[in-house]
Amino acid sequence: MGTTAIGAALCALSCIGAGLSIGLATGKAADAVARQPEADGKIMRILVLGCALAEATAIYGFVLGILIIFFLG
Repeated sequence: MGTTAIGAALCALSCIGAGLSIGLATGKAADAVARQPEADGKIMRILVLGCALAEATAIYGFVLGILIIFFLG
């Protein structure tokens, strides 16, 4: 039972990490657009791709945590 809780908590860390990384990426993209407004399209494409990959990681961690709780708990 204890190892199940530890496993689920580690999976929850992936969700926290994804949230932090998306926030940092958005802040850096806003800074980049402020410095070079003419490159906003290129910056936005890279930002959306990075956020999608980070969000996919969060979803995988969330689903894995739910599976650990229900099937191993």
